Amino acid sequence: MVDPALALTVFGILCLVAVFLFWPKRGLGSRLIRLAGMSERVRLEDTLKHLYKGEYSGRASSVDSVAGSVGVSRARAIHLLTRLEELGYARAVGEGFELSEQGRDYALHIVRTHRLLERYLADRTGVLPEDWHGEAELREHRLSPEDRESLAARLGHPVYDPHGDPIPTASGELPPLTGVPITALDPGEVASIVHLGDEPKEVYETLTRAGLSPLMAVKVLQGEPGMVRFEVGGEEHQLPAVIARNITVERLPGAELDASVLETLASVEPGDTVRVLGINSSLQGPQRRRLLDLGLVPGTLVEAELDSAGGDPVAYRIRGALIALRRDQSRWIQVDRRVEA
Repeated sequence: MVDPALALTVFGILCLVAVFLFWPKRGLGSRLIRLAGMSERVRLEDTLKHLYKGEYSGRASSVDSVAGSVGVSRARAIHLLTRLEELGYARAVGEGFELSEQGRDYALHIVRTHRLLERYLADRTGVLPEDWHGEAELREHRLSPEDRESLAARLGHPVYDPHGDPIPTASGELPPLTGVPITALDPGEVASIVHLGDEPKEVYETLTRAGLSPLMAVKVLQGEPGMVRFEVGGEEHQLPAVIARNITVERLPGAELDASVLETLASVEPGDTVRVLGINSSLQGPQRRRLLDLGLVPGTLVEAELDSAGGDPVAYRIRGALIALRRDQSRWIQVDRRVEA
């Protein structure tokens, strides 16, 4: 004979489990269903973004390119593209795929959200530059259109993200792509950096460690086969061509580098005194504020006093205080050696 108390206890436990699993909106089952739906939406939006980037840069998008970009199997990529066709956002053209007008509008708003988030992360947080892209990827699908435009207003309606990419307007307008990879330049040519590729993360880290940022002027030098050698900020760098091609530049015909203006604090030797011209405008957020708090404002005299054993960091005399800066910090500070005695 079943114990009534035990039966009631078991029944109560089963009811609690049922509530936990199936309670509308808050139950685990409901959450899992929403998560599955969100994952599908995220992948569809990532596919739209990939198709748009291919269209914008003049590259054809295929099943394989979608699979690689979104990080899914080929079969899953076919499903995503088929679903976009059913929704009227994309269509097959030959062996590739292109966006419809509706799909292009949707994709542009995702791109706008992503680049606004990168601008926010760069200007208002302490997130490292190499993590801006990944963090924006996580957040872009959760931001409503109202939140996106509120963020744009708080940021002052920026035109470019921190990598140099233009931010689509609220109405979905974007200027045509300009510039060429630095690998297209001949030795002796001078150009302005307009964009640094932010994918994959490891490549972007390599470029930022070299002190590169949009709006900097570079001069290509004669290098070894398979390598790109160039001068920027008073320093010479050499990168494998496969990495350097992620640097997009616009040629400056007839221009010459003015080393006195483009030199950075990182190239100053111990015993030398320089005057601060400013901090590169691409450095924003807490890192910029810290350098300003240290007194590195235009006109400040800085003397390099001594290198550490490994050459990094370097101790500088700034307004009477001895301050150590790493080279990846001092590369942001533009200086002039022309200091009157």
